[in-house]
This record gives sequence, structure tokens and C-alpha cells, in this order.
Amino acid sequence: MVRIGIIGAGRIGKVHAESIMNHIPGATVAAIADPFMSEETKKWCTSLGIMKIHSDYHAILDDAEIDAVMVCSSTDTHADISIDSIKSSKHVFCEKPVSQDLNKIYEVMDMLNSSPVKFQVGFNRRFDHNFEAVKSAVLHDVIGDIHIVKITSRDPEAPSVSYVKSSGGMFLDMTIHDFDMVRFLSGSEVKEVFAVGDALVNPTIKDAGDIDTAVITLTLDNGAIAVIDNSRRAAYGYDQRAEVFGSKGQVAVSNDTVSKAVISTKEGVCQEKPLYFFLERYMASFTKEVTQFVAAIEQNTEVPVTIHDGLMPVIIAKAAKLSLDEHRPVQLSEIKA
Repeated sequence: MVRIGIIGAGRIGKVHAESIMNHIPGATVAAIADPFMSEETKKWCTSLGIMKIHSDYHAILDDAEIDAVMVCSSTDTHADISIDSIKSSKHVFCEKPVSQDLNKIYEVMDMLNSSPVKFQVGFNRRFDHNFEAVKSAVLHDVIGDIHIVKITSRDPEAPSVSYVKSSGGMFLDMTIHDFDMVRFLSGSEVKEVFAVGDALVNPTIKDAGDIDTAVITLTLDNGAIAVIDNSRRAAYGYDQRAEVFGSKGQVAVSNDTVSKAVISTKEGVCQEKPLYFFLERYMASFTKEVTQFVAAIEQNTEVPVTIHDGLMPVIIAKAAKLSLDEHRPVQLSEIKA
């Protein structure tokens, strides 16, 4: 039994805790820590059977019974908590991004070079059943040499301007998942990025220094071209689609809905809207990614999403921001340098 301590009892921390306690028999949440621990959250913890409840995450790191930690705290704390956890010889599952600061990610990488602990980054979309099917078609050469990758990712509602100001920008907060999916689905690294964008949903987002609508074109090492389109607001719900086109054909996946029923009458043809947001759309993927993290600990195997996988989307996001600001294609080598 892998005993896990969760650091951060916000929305994603609670998702992981409930997933582990209800769906992963090989693991248990032995402790949880949050500096803003409320009485309501304490009651939620005890209802799940989590009895070790702390306000200081160091109590988890000092607990000899804890095998691994899940870093679900605010983004600006991810790298420092990860480093502290590695020093304490705890396996680490870190939500994305590891940091918005590349130097902090390199610090984590340096720590891992001299440590035997497992470190997995939380890019849960890799574990979604639809995207796994696309990846399988690519791996089995069903579509041949990859020519084009298309990813559509649109949220149902734009975030508040106060959130935007602390998010690190749309590329680091939202599109980072899509940058990861380009690498995952294509099996190739990105070498050049060109991004255009604006605040078309909420003009005050632009006043906060960010955008809410973007199209990003990426050139890959394997010669393929990828296109990502993003919007912070799709009136019909959470729009998550992907396509890989190649020399032998294409593989494409559309949105998940409550059912696949299509009603056709003389008035028209109707089907259900996409599932509303990421908790509805990707809940099973959260369970699957942690299940594989636990398996890597138990079997002493490689984690499916490494620190390198955590680094590259941040580099791509920074290249996209530079491209947006300077209205030009940006080589990833510029950011790495």
C-alpha cells in the first residue's frame, strides 16, 4: 500500500484525494496539508477517512509513514515543495506546471539527477480515453508519417480578471496542456512556434496583460506542422478535439457528451452539448494518471510523465508569448538559451 500525503486542499487536491480513496486500491491518502485549512475542509477530510490534517506541509515530509506526496498547491509553490519533498526522499506527483520559472524547473531536475525518487508531472489529458486512442493509432502506424496535428481546446467560461493576473498568462495556464498534447500525440519535439492572439471574449483581460483567444502554429522536429486553437469561452461547453493527419490517413476524436444519442426529426438533427468542464470531461483521467504513478512506485518503473515532459511545455509557452509580443516565429532554442 502506497501511503500518500496531499499538499494543497483546493479543487484539484480534493479531486485527487477522492479519486485515490474511492478508486485506487493500491494507495491511500494518509495525510493532507493546506495553510488555509478550514473547518469545512477538515470535515471533508475525516469523511474520506483522512485523519492526519495539517496546516504546514513539512509535517507530511517529516512523517516516516508517508511514501509519496502530491503537490496540489498554488503554482508558485510547486517547485519549492517538490525540492523539499525530494530532499525528504518522498516520491512526488506534481501538478502542472512545475514552475513558471525555467530556472526553478532546472533546480528540480538537478535534484532528481542525484535522487532515486519517482517524479511525475500532472498532465492528465494524456490518460484520457479519446487521446489514448489517437496515440495508439500513431504508435501502430495506422496513419503513417505525420503531416498535421490539430488541437482545439476551448473553455466554457472565461476566468475572472483577478485570476488572469496571477495565472501566468493563457499560454502557461491553459494552452500548456495543448503544448503537451502536441508532443504526446506526435511523438516529436517542437522546434518553432508562431502565435497570434487577442482578448475577444473579455477586453478587460487585455488590460490585465493577457489574451483569451489564440491560434498557435508549431513546427516539429519530425517535419510535421501542428495547429492549436484556443478560446476562453465556448457558448456550447467544453470543446476538446484532436486530429492527427498522415500519409496513410487520419485519426480524429470529438467531444465527450452525456450520451451519443442523435435525435433526428423534421425540425432538425440534435445531439447533446459537450460535457461542461474539465472535472466532468477528464475525471477518469485523473484516476488513471495517479494509478500509473502508484504502479511506478510499487514496481520501480519509469513514470509515464517525466520532469522533461514538465519542462518542454513551459519552454513552448514562453516561446509562444515571445512570438505573440514580437509578431514573429520563435525558435525554442532562443528560450533554452
